[in-house]
Amino acid sequence: MKLRYITFLLGLTLAGAGCQKLTEDPKGSLTPGTYFKTASDLDAAVASIYLQLAVDAAYANISNSTPCFGSDDLTTDPGLNKLGFRLFDQLNGNSDADGRLNNVWQGPWTAIYQANNVIANYEKVDAADDVKHAYAGQAFYLRAFSYYMLVRTFGPVPVIDKPLDVDARPARDSVSNVYNLIVSDLKTAIGFLPTSFPGAPGKANQQAAKALLAEVYLTMAGWPLKQTANYALAAEQSDAVIKSGQFTLVPDYAKVFTTNNNSESIFSLQFNVAGGLPQRTFGSSCMPLDEVALNGNSGWDDFYPEINFYQAAPKCARTDATFYTTIKLLQPNRTFKLVPWSSTETHAGHPYYKKFRSGVGDGIVETDNSIISANPSTNKTLDIIRYPMVLLNYAEASAMAANAPTSESYAAINQVRRRAGLADLTPGLALNAFRDSVVQERAYEFAGEFGIRWFDIVRLQLLPQILAKRSNLENPINPAVANNPAALAQKYLTPIPTNEMLRNPQWQQNPGY
Repeated sequence: MKLRYITFLLGLTLAGAGCQKLTEDPKGSLTPGTYFKTASDLDAAVASIYLQLAVDAAYANISNSTPCFGSDDLTTDPGLNKLGFRLFDQLNGNSDADGRLNNVWQGPWTAIYQANNVIANYEKVDAADDVKHAYAGQAFYLRAFSYYMLVRTFGPVPVIDKPLDVDARPARDSVSNVYNLIVSDLKTAIGFLPTSFPGAPGKANQQAAKALLAEVYLTMAGWPLKQTANYALAAEQSDAVIKSGQFTLVPDYAKVFTTNNNSESIFSLQFNVAGGLPQRTFGSSCMPLDEVALNGNSGWDDFYPEINFYQAAPKCARTDATFYTTIKLLQPNRTFKLVPWSSTETHAGHPYYKKFRSGVGDGIVETDNSIISANPSTNKTLDIIRYPMVLLNYAEASAMAANAPTSESYAAINQVRRRAGLADLTPGLALNAFRDSVVQERAYEFAGEFGIRWFDIVRLQLLPQILAKRSNLENPINPAVANNPAALAQKYLTPIPTNEMLRNPQWQQNPGY
């Protein structure tokens, strides 16, 4: 692992719609011990943690989801420059993955190192305790979030909770120890953070910490820890967020993806194209290669859902807003021919994602019959935690904790279903049937979003069921894995990137890679 002090990035502000362009300051060359003097210094240091997660080398584009292409809500082109995505889609990933794994690894680690600097030095700042705690709470939250992404993806990773020398080479820690740090950090964050930061969208607050802690507990109840006592803790934290009354579902599902920092956004990364910090999952990334806008830009064809995942979607308004099923083909006379996704005139023969097309009006600008412009860079926030996640986490966790779905469990999932345009869930379901219904609801509520479906597949070890439903029109699965249960079980973890293994020769690669 590349261990180093992170140069402090000064002049950074997180305001309005997102991060502004960075300007250097001579203080950037100082050590953390001499740098932290004022609340302004602390603000700049904490803001730079968010920045580490919101750049192209972290979570600003679809590369962050490379290990998640084993899920049924993500697939990619059988050719083109999509090798890293395609390998994981075929359950044939490797530790290089066309270089894309470096983003998945390096983004969280860079944020962790910067958070460690803040946590080690915030008490030196000349400011009131509540001011210092508000900044430190964000650092604890972001460190916990970063470790949560790493441990779910790569399994055992080093637990580093303080600045280290550049030559240090710590061992990988157990998954249990990593989760212990995550839980401890989030509990500290809950104690330090205010319930909200008025006028400062994107800053993690107390409710964001409770929501993330609930998600963490739910994950710990599944594979690999299987600590089922954590179901009750997940339900408790989710219920606290619900009862806070701070969040509501956006009535129109489609508007969740065309607005920033809306009423159901609990934690999101902020972006600003003009400030040099674009979000590049929306827009061209999910646009078919076949489509060319009137401004001359064509789709990148990076990702779209598997055919059978789309065809199994419930018939409702949410599904209509989620999937893009009519492809617009530009003609020589600059009109568009409309063809269904399954047409032989299309390159991929797949449906696409509608909800990621428009961003906040700066991705794909179109009418029902034409595409006016297409852009790969948008100002759309990346929602990490939306309120329906809290509701569905509560529904599952409360049912599992009580060994049967409760009336409150049903009420939580039914809120999500009603917004989707679906009838209430059938009452009287057995425990496993109810849990499966919640997991299915999450699959379509969060289709294509930030690995949510994949991590459900991991914690519940659902790959055999997912592969059984896979169309033979998809990229072919590695037969050495598909026909070997032991090999398939190894695909729930991602290999450590090659360059990190070279830096840490004492590490052993994850089994199966």
